[in-house]
Amino acid sequence: MQDFLKKYFSRDRYAAHAGIEILEAAPGYAKARMVIRDFHLNGVGIVHGAAIFTLADLVFAVASNSHGQVALAINATISYFKAVSSGTLYAEAEEISLSPRLATYAIRVIHDREGLIALFQGTVYRKKERLEDMGD
Repeated sequence: MQDFLKKYFSRDRYAAHAGIEILEAAPGYAKARMVIRDFHLNGVGIVHGAAIFTLADLVFAVASNSHGQVALAINATISYFKAVSSGTLYAEAEEISLSPRLATYAIRVIHDREGLIALFQGTVYRKKERLEDMGD
């Protein structure tokens, strides 16, 4: 399933444009990284909140779809703790709750030197459709 998820979500053109690489995927879990580039920085020279959210959102998508059932976000929140302007960010998603129709995930965004910089929480609605049936 890990290879399928990596291949499937590598089609996310926005995440690819942001330079996000999926590192791991397993049932209820995903990890990715984003090397901070100049285009990730906002007007005051720190990583834009939207870039951090995009990284967290991708691992949220991978982890929530990791059971093979199509899962779509119905809620997502993020809290930012530290500002960074260089280095590498990692996001790690962990499944907190899973039921036939809803699932909740906690995502930690970690900087390679500064530690925890953001915490994302999201809930998905789990549809009846299977991910492998969604076409190319």
